[in-house]
Amino acid sequence: MLYRAYELNRRATAPVVAASGLTARALHSLPSPLAGAPAVRRLRAACDIVAHARPTHERPAFGIDAVPVGDRMAAVSETALTRTPFATLLHFAKPSVTGQPRVLVVGPMSGHFTTLIRPAIRTLLADHDVHALDWHNARDIPVEAGRFGLDEYIEHVMQALRHLGPDTHVVAVCQPAVPVLAAVSLLAAAGDPAQPRSLTLMAGPVDTRVNRNRTNTLAETKPISWFERRLTDTVPARYAGAGRRVYPGVVQLTAFMSMNPKRHLSAHGRLYRDLVSGNTASAADTRAFYDEYGAVMDVPAEFYLETVGRIFQEHHLATGRFTWRGEPVDPGAITHTALLTVEGARDDICSPGQTEAAHRLCTGIPDEDKHHHLQPGVGHYGVFSGSRWEAEIYPVLRTFIDGVQARERIAAPA
Repeated sequence: MLYRAYELNRRATAPVVAASGLTARALHSLPSPLAGAPAVRRLRAACDIVAHARPTHERPAFGIDAVPVGDRMAAVSETALTRTPFATLLHFAKPSVTGQPRVLVVGPMSGHFTTLIRPAIRTLLADHDVHALDWHNARDIPVEAGRFGLDEYIEHVMQALRHLGPDTHVVAVCQPAVPVLAAVSLLAAAGDPAQPRSLTLMAGPVDTRVNRNRTNTLAETKPISWFERRLTDTVPARYAGAGRRVYPGVVQLTAFMSMNPKRHLSAHGRLYRDLVSGNTASAADTRAFYDEYGAVMDVPAEFYLETVGRIFQEHHLATGRFTWRGEPVDPGAITHTALLTVEGARDDICSPGQTEAAHRLCTGIPDEDKHHHLQPGVGHYGVFSGSRWEAEIYPVLRTFIDGVQARERIAAPA
């Protein structure tokens, strides 16, 4: 029903969207001074906004061609190292740069493509050799590829770390805090040489009993059957993933937008004013954010339901009951991986304290290797994008990784 309702709405609004796009382009091409008339600018801005006011299912490009390294620009090439039906391990290679710490970035599988965390990846590239797990749209994954739940997510993280080898630093952004912490715990318990040198958890739901918010309340007041019945659907026949049960990306997008409608309305009001006044730079920034925000991907239903049930409802990791393929997961087994947690003081999706809870679970990590950073003035997305991320949060992460690297060099035998 979710897919059917979405497709009906999409078809019903398609003529308005198309007409708005055509009108905006026609008004853009008017000769001066007519194009600059106040009424024309207002109509053009309104049509431009309506033409873009719908989600897409196309994965945006990362578009990172070069980054500043020291006092020069270094070219970046995007290379696929490994691939499964569900994810690609990407390397953002800088052929002209060597010797930088190797970092694996793990982004959320929560209705948006991994390109949503492009700002974090771009910034990290200045000082690090960056890799990322790029999750695929479940709508395009054939049923024959099998299920994908929390166990499979954890397995993908472990496989990526084993492929990259020792001396890797892993950064989990948002939702993957729990499965990444579980993956590192399993590697540590097995004495696997692939266990990372450091683990950074950014705004992730390690223990959602702490400082509960609206998201946590919703998860805890509805039975898992409600989520399965109301929020998952079957991929229609015209897509490669036909027959696969998914949590549609448009549902997650709607949920995110409804959590703070005033902020999104304000942003679009500002976009309208910028378009009318000709403030193209500000308008382009807002448009780029919402183009990315509106690019949605479907999530395998089993991963979504297990995340809601095991992490948000039953708190398996926080209460010592988390397992991977029947094997107990104990974060206390981690002894050689330094830990940094990062939170936003104004985060209304993952409240402050929920990520910091990882320190209580990681009893085997020495206190001197545990660090926490609470960033004033930022919400959820400000933890990994925007001016505060660039100027205040990233320097903490960079210093943390540099410190781990320095200690490793001192401890290494001559």
